[in-house]
Amino acid sequence: MISNGIDIVEIERIERSLKKDGFKSFVYSAEELRELESKKPESYAAAFCAKEAFSKALGSGIDGFKLNEVQVLHNSSGAPYFMLSGNAEKIAREKGLKFSLSISHCEKYAVAAVTAYTEE
Repeated sequence: MISNGIDIVEIERIERSLKKDGFKSFVYSAEELRELESKKPESYAAAFCAKEAFSKALGSGIDGFKLNEVQVLHNSSGAPYFMLSGNAEKIAREKGLKFSLSISHCEKYAVAAVTAYTEE
């Protein structure tokens, strides 16, 4: 099985949302926030897009799990990857899915593409 998800967001929209009470803790995990705290709003927007694209590739939308259960982290080379917890991890495990993630941004927009696949 292979499925894809994609999302795009205006960075300015996320920048405004970051100023609202509770937005950060609703969307991002504590570990993500530690990684993002020194970054610009486009990094927050790219992580947000990745979570939305994940939900589309998963095939459930954001029903059944919390956005902060889908962590967008980066390895030592800077490549993004997902670290799942809670119901997000449970749903992905039940479906036998692994994920490939690509994110990017420019001056106004952030975008993410996710491929969900099973190893058969």
